[in-house]
Amino acid sequence: MRAVGVRDLKANLSRYLREVERGEVVLVTDRGRVVAELRAASETARPESPVERGLRLLAARTPLLIREPHDPAAYVASPLHSKEGTARSLLDAERGER
Repeated sequence: MRAVGVRDLKANLSRYLREVERGEVVLVTDRGRVVAELRAASETARPESPVERGLRLLAARTPLLIREPHDPAAYVASPLHSKEGTARSLLDAERGER
C-alpha cells in the first residue's frame, strides 16, 4: 500500500494506474489526509447508480442496514387508530383540494 498526494497523482496518473492494475493499493491524500483509495476493479465491478450512492452515504451516517432480510417482528404495531380515509382527507385539505 502506498500513499500519494493529489498533485503527484495527477502528474503521474498512468504510472499509478499501472501499479493498481498489478494489485497495488494507492491511497490518495490531500494535505496529508486520505481522501480516496485506488484499487483494481473486481470482475463484477460496475458504476454505482445515484440511488445506490445515496443509500451508501446515508448508511455511513445513520444506523441504516442495506439489503437485510425484512423482519416484520422488528416493527411494533401502533396503538393509534383512525377511521378509514382520515389520511386522505388530511392530505387533500393540506393541498387545498377540498
